[in-house]
Amino acid sequence: MKKRVLFILAIAALFSGACSDDTIEEGQFLALTQQEKNDLLFFREEEKLARDVYLFSFDIYKDKIFSSIASSEQQHMDQVLVLLNNYGLTDPASSERGVFENQVLQELYNELTAKSALSLLHALSVGAVIEDLDINDISLFEKKTEKTDILEVYDLLKCGSENHLRSYTDRLINLGEDYVPTYISLEEFTSIISSDRERCGQ
Repeated sequence: MKKRVLFILAIAALFSGACSDDTIEEGQFLALTQQEKNDLLFFREEEKLARDVYLFSFDIYKDKIFSSIASSEQQHMDQVLVLLNNYGLTDPASSERGVFENQVLQELYNELTAKSALSLLHALSVGAVIEDLDINDISLFEKKTEKTDILEVYDLLKCGSENHLRSYTDRLINLGEDYVPTYISLEEFTSIISSDRERCGQ
């Protein structure tokens, strides 16, 4: 009887160890906090906002900077969606352009597209504002999770947003306009635009 009990305990320990390894390797087996859920769901639509605003601007001005960065934002959306799927979260992003479940983002989209419609210069400035906001929000999100799979996506997308911010500010400077950061500090902004473009994910 004693041997049987020891055998059962050994099997249980082995199974427990296997589950622990899976938990480490597969993010979807880790329970999310409510804050992590909220951040991922918001971030999915925030990346959609960037994509949709840039597509709006491209439709008006046919400037390739908007279509190019919109394509990158679609990739960002896709990467966040992978996390949502892994954790069993329902995707809040509508397939309809300019439609958002989050009303804060809906109002922001309406505001930013109205400004973008004024001129190409306004649209480029809006692009810089969006990337400025993204970088700031990602920095906040990073402080509220310790999950490596989520942090890896945040880091990759922040890198992309920094490159996008460089692109928009370069165009603004070429047109004789300066961009003053709204969300990140002037020190961080200066550090980003004064450094070379990064090879994100390399």
